[in-house]
Amino acid sequence: MSANVNGRRIWDISQPLRPDLPVWPGDTAFQQARTWQMDEGSPVNVSALTLSTHSGAHADAPLHYEAGAPDIASVDLEPYLGECLVVDARRAKGAVRVGDLPAIRSVDRVLLRTFDSFPHDRWREDFTAIAAETIQWLAAQGVKLIGTDAPSIDPQTSKTMDAHKAVLNAGMRVLEGLVLDDVPAGRYELIALPLPIVGGDASPVRAILREIADG
Repeated sequence: MSANVNGRRIWDISQPLRPDLPVWPGDTAFQQARTWQMDEGSPVNVSALTLSTHSGAHADAPLHYEAGAPDIASVDLEPYLGECLVVDARRAKGAVRVGDLPAIRSVDRVLLRTFDSFPHDRWREDFTAIAAETIQWLAAQGVKLIGTDAPSIDPQTSKTMDAHKAVLNAGMRVLEGLVLDDVPAGRYELIALPLPIVGGDASPVRAILREIADG
């Protein structure tokens, strides 16, 4: 979904949070319960939410893959805000490898599109991961944030979490579950700030891309 604001186009690359949101098998389903309701005499409507920290588009904290590492409330926000490169990596098979990427020059953030059409209504076990070697290569190019439309940078069956470990070793940050169907490959301004959840291993984000202003 996109819109124009002050002459600059904006793409919303977040998943709507809702009860039928697909989640990692065995993870917490999204639920919303009305605690105060105007139609029952309350002056306001108020809801309670139950959800996984990895619901929809989300930012992983280092704590997600390393005990004792920083939580999502402690991470620097700078990696989640600034110029990024959206890469069409749909030709990748199984995992995105260095050969699937274009030349990366002067880019701090890279977002990978791997789905032909994002699976809003069902869980896909065969999503495209990111090879650990690709993470290492991107880090060597100066990339400090990697994003993907897949639910994880590692395969669903992974027990070793090689891509996550590569991210940890490089000091990079991760966004997962982005929706990039309508976004042409190219450069944008990324805004995808996590919530400061103390002790949080991740946080949902409202991720957007904004057209870069001329000049």
